[in-house]
Amino acid sequence: MNELDLIFDLHLRNDRQGPGSAAETNRAIDLARLDSKSPLAIADIGCGTGASSVVLATTLHAHVSAVDFSASFIERLRAEVASRGMQDHIEPIVGNMEALPYGDAQFDVIWSEGAIYNMGFAAGLRAWRRFIRPGGIIAVSEITWTTAHRPTAIEEHWTREYPSITTASTNLQRIEEEGYEPIGMFFLPRDCWEAAYYEPISAGIPAFLERHDNSDAARSIVAAEQAEMALYQEYGAWFGYAFYIARKINDA
Repeated sequence: MNELDLIFDLHLRNDRQGPGSAAETNRAIDLARLDSKSPLAIADIGCGTGASSVVLATTLHAHVSAVDFSASFIERLRAEVASRGMQDHIEPIVGNMEALPYGDAQFDVIWSEGAIYNMGFAAGLRAWRRFIRPGGIIAVSEITWTTAHRPTAIEEHWTREYPSITTASTNLQRIEEEGYEPIGMFFLPRDCWEAAYYEPISAGIPAFLERHDNSDAARSIVAAEQAEMALYQEYGAWFGYAFYIARKINDA
């Protein structure tokens, strides 16, 4: 099992594969003013095991195309969809966010929680725009500085790990530059990181190590996750996930 497979396995049994919560997904739905009375077509890109897809389909009675690169995540989502009887509302798909199998203006909404960084914020906005109908919505969460100035240690960490990280004001400008009208944004609260994301990971570490015979590779994955948790505990005031909601501006 390679490093990526080990990472997938560590996160597979958790409800979310990144910071977030059903409450914050619904908050973004409300901010976007999405109407549950309209038959919306939504693409949830980088859906993980589908926590947000289920909220979107349930709250909005929408049809959700749920896309993720991990076959194991999608397999779990398919089982969840079947157990809930939601086959008419959620279509799980193994796919690459950089080569989505969709046509122009196919969706009313593009949704992506904690995944657009894989392409880069501006690149994702640009690439996904063509899939949204005129006047449609894009809603994404992105790692973002909460302040204009940060301690050197956390500045150096994120500059190394994700050079595109910037402030909310700069991301809002990027949204406008890529052909969208910003509607609003908000930062995820700490419990979306701690209770919803880090605590389930910590609880699953002993079983994860046992499944992989306490191998060096498995212990390395655990060490990296624990280092990330410690980083957030110390420096979480200076960065977080911000949810951005915007409307596609019609082409001239």
